[in-house]
Amino acid sequence: MSLIKHITLFSATAALALIPHLSHAEVLPEAAVEIRIPLAKKPTSRPMTIAYVPYLKQYFIADGGLAAIPGDPMGTASQSEIHVYDDSGKYRASAKPGLDNRSIYYNDNSRQLESVTYNISSEAGFGPNIGIFSLILNEDGSLKNDANEITGHNPAFGNANTIPSYDAERNRYYAKQERSNVIRIIESPKREALGEIRLDLAAAGARFDEIAHYFIAYTGVSGEEFALLDIDHKSVLVFNLEGKFIAKSALPSSLKLRSQNHINGTGYSNGLFFVYHETDGEFGTYYGFKVLK
Repeated sequence: MSLIKHITLFSATAALALIPHLSHAEVLPEAAVEIRIPLAKKPTSRPMTIAYVPYLKQYFIADGGLAAIPGDPMGTASQSEIHVYDDSGKYRASAKPGLDNRSIYYNDNSRQLESVTYNISSEAGFGPNIGIFSLILNEDGSLKNDANEITGHNPAFGNANTIPSYDAERNRYYAKQERSNVIRIIESPKREALGEIRLDLAAAGARFDEIAHYFIAYTGVSGEEFALLDIDHKSVLVFNLEGKFIAKSALPSSLKLRSQNHINGTGYSNGLFFVYHETDGEFGTYYGFKVLK
């Protein structure tokens, strides 16, 4: 083979090797609004997270904060509701599956809508209806007032208030720990964490008390796997799977964030980062932002 042909072949091979890296998503400098979901009824407690079920083309917004009282034989079911909206943001229905929801997500592996409850780790003491549950859907896409337990309490999740994100590809959960840069990696039902990821907040120009306390989104995008709400700087911070800071996406200056946004009112689904704007509309509005191009 001539030297020229050898160089040409090498260059072509090198170019092909670069394609996967070039195909990684780009972090948008300014987040773009893709959908508004004005809440049609007052939340039963606090809106926690949001999930999208692709085959139904519906969003599910889960309330949390009404846990059953430990030791009360009549208080085994939470009164927190889950609300259903179509993909244009129109309200359809609500249901009470009996769970104090923290994280709600569609599991591509089980083909189920699932919920992780408050206090899954039992850090705050043992109580009824804690763990991971599948939510039961009717044929028309509405929810039943019932749920099936997948697993019970699991100390690997750490903090009682954590709002874990699910990674279907690796079958893992990522559970952000309270007021810290620590993300626990859990492979349920294993009862010990696989490890921890420490986010480089300093590189992002943020402190632990300026960001969401309990939630970090898993995006599923290689190289930009984590997205985190920075309340004080009104932006979404993007990190890779090792915790390295990649870039930030600025949220609109008109978006009013409150102290409660540290605790609840976030989510990531259908490729969008969701933020609850409490003062927009009668009962508040969920905004879905595109932060990765």
